[in-house]
Amino acid sequence: MTKDFLLELGLEEMPAHVVTPAEQQLVQRISDYLTENNLAHGQIEQFSTPRRLVVLIHDVADKQPDEDVAVKGPAKKIAQDSEGNWSKAAQGFVRGQKLSTDNIYFQELKGVEYVYVKKHTPGRLAAEILAGLTQPLSEMTFPTRMRWNKFDFEYIRPFHWLVALLDHQVVDMQLLNVKSGNQTRGHRFLGTKIITLSQAADYQQALANDFVIVDANKRKQLIQEQIQALATEHNWLIDIDDDLLEEVTNLVEYPTAFAGQFDEKYLKIPEEVLITSMKDNQRYFDVRTADGKLAPYFIGVRNGNQEHLANVIAGNEKVLVARLEDAAFFFEEDQKHSLDECVARLKQVAFHDKIGSMSEKMQRTRIIADLLAQKFELSDQERQDLLRAADIYKFDLVTEMVGEFAELQGVMGEKYALIFGERPAVAQAIREHYQPISADGSLPQSKVGQVLSIADKIESLMSFFAVDLIPTGSNDPYGLRRQATGIVRILDQENWSLDFYKLQYLIMEQYHQLLADNHFDYQAHLGQVDEFLVERVRQFLSQKQLPHDIILTATSVSTINPVKMMQTAQILAQHQADAHYKEQMEALTRVLRIVKKQSVANPVVDTTYFQHPSEQKLFDAVNELQTNFARQTIEQNYQALVALQPVITAYFDENMIMDKNERVKQNRLSQLQLLADLINNLADLNQLVIK
Repeated sequence: MTKDFLLELGLEEMPAHVVTPAEQQLVQRISDYLTENNLAHGQIEQFSTPRRLVVLIHDVADKQPDEDVAVKGPAKKIAQDSEGNWSKAAQGFVRGQKLSTDNIYFQELKGVEYVYVKKHTPGRLAAEILAGLTQPLSEMTFPTRMRWNKFDFEYIRPFHWLVALLDHQVVDMQLLNVKSGNQTRGHRFLGTKIITLSQAADYQQALANDFVIVDANKRKQLIQEQIQALATEHNWLIDIDDDLLEEVTNLVEYPTAFAGQFDEKYLKIPEEVLITSMKDNQRYFDVRTADGKLAPYFIGVRNGNQEHLANVIAGNEKVLVARLEDAAFFFEEDQKHSLDECVARLKQVAFHDKIGSMSEKMQRTRIIADLLAQKFELSDQERQDLLRAADIYKFDLVTEMVGEFAELQGVMGEKYALIFGERPAVAQAIREHYQPISADGSLPQSKVGQVLSIADKIESLMSFFAVDLIPTGSNDPYGLRRQATGIVRILDQENWSLDFYKLQYLIMEQYHQLLADNHFDYQAHLGQVDEFLVERVRQFLSQKQLPHDIILTATSVSTINPVKMMQTAQILAQHQADAHYKEQMEALTRVLRIVKKQSVANPVVDTTYFQHPSEQKLFDAVNELQTNFARQTIEQNYQALVALQPVITAYFDENMIMDKNERVKQNRLSQLQLLADLINNLADLNQLVIK
């Protein structure tokens, strides 16, 4: 007969962003534990609120299945003497299995007879196994942890109660000083202090009767319905932000949505400031009129019912208005200063104490931006806009508004730049240079913004590496992995070819010519910066589910060109299923293997040493490929190389590379070296796994 098992861990309020991942982690850990302990069960329901993590496991078996196991002992020649008497080894073996020598039988294994016994192991009772769930509970991981009382133990928040019910039976468990029982707790303000559960199946309803909706999905749905009801009542448009909805869901146990308002005069403040004040600071949903304009209203969600809702609304309005008053003051004060004043103040703003000021960073970024403008063939107007943006793009960091709302850096830069009369393209680039702000965040859309974003990120990479502030393991305090990924994603989006190794040398030359005080040792870290960027390319390609060997093949080349690497990987993956792919790759990699052992520094081929027609054919084919290689696409070069397979095969069939004549031998090695150089220019095919 199966039973339901309820496990609820009661905690002090957890941070909202932790609740859902913790719920999912708990379910996975418990599922793994039950599988490891061979305890059959049905569906696992998961619940969570800010104060509790819960699983309800249905159809739990009474016990593990019994097991009959054949246990192997010593070899027969060790277990018995010549007269058939049991040795001490045999007797010790059966004694260890709690059996007697009467239970022994023999079985042959790989030509040798061994002693065996059949051991019957009764399955352990469910309650005994479930009591061990304290282990997966205590092993859970969290982004932040804390200690309490005198315990040498860390968790997301202190424990307050523990419910462990197998139908009606309390399963004996203990976490630190908290023992399991059948008593849970209702809503902190609306409910009763203690709720006694008679059985596991009563859990959801018992909590619902006490103003706790334990199912996060039901809370989320209720919040959406309440918001939609308010929107319908007032003819509002409300775009429910998924992240904010998730956060609000995990802040409450019994949600009630409400509408508040603020004075229309605050609508003069930039919309982004208002939304940030409402969403990021107060967890409110912004409201728009039927024509899509921001309205002087907001929607909040309280942890409670409709009682005294007017007081709740008034309190929330008061808090929001205080923030909006600050924002209005900052907005007005910032406009009293000129843009040039702000830029000048950046000389006193540190970028990093080992690297210098924000003003110095902008100077270096401007140099990189100008080099990229030439490389990516920006128009004269685009280049002018780019250089102007590079001269001022960090100015909003010294404004009062960004000082209060740090998340608006770049956004306020665009707003203030337009107010100060800058061209729209310049203002847009100031906002876009921060993008992407996350690994998969939105990318800049304007060409000027894209180039400024790449330039700013390259400057950061080179500067931090130059002063030995290099990410290690998971430690990346300056977000350099994210910035390098941003470079790769923008280059990929725009299909911009860029030799990163050569670019760094050009940058260093320009730094030397144009900057009076720049003594960082960039040269010592060129290879590390290159490899760091290549790792981001590999990660980017792995997210596209390309085979690992193809990713290594495309990225293990001397030219650090992210777009070329990515295109090469895609092309190799597309051709894996070609009819003659295996033979083609084997022919090309055979060339590489020989050259690796017998490389030629300055290969020169003399046709007078040719002894077979296959040598001339390969010579002509390589000559033609050398002529066209630089101007052909990667696909065209791939096709040209694989088309050489019959020529290469015939060449190896007719010629002994290691000829006794040293000049003939060197001539043939030179032929192969020239071909290998072309192959390596495409990819390191030695990395391929050819099946």
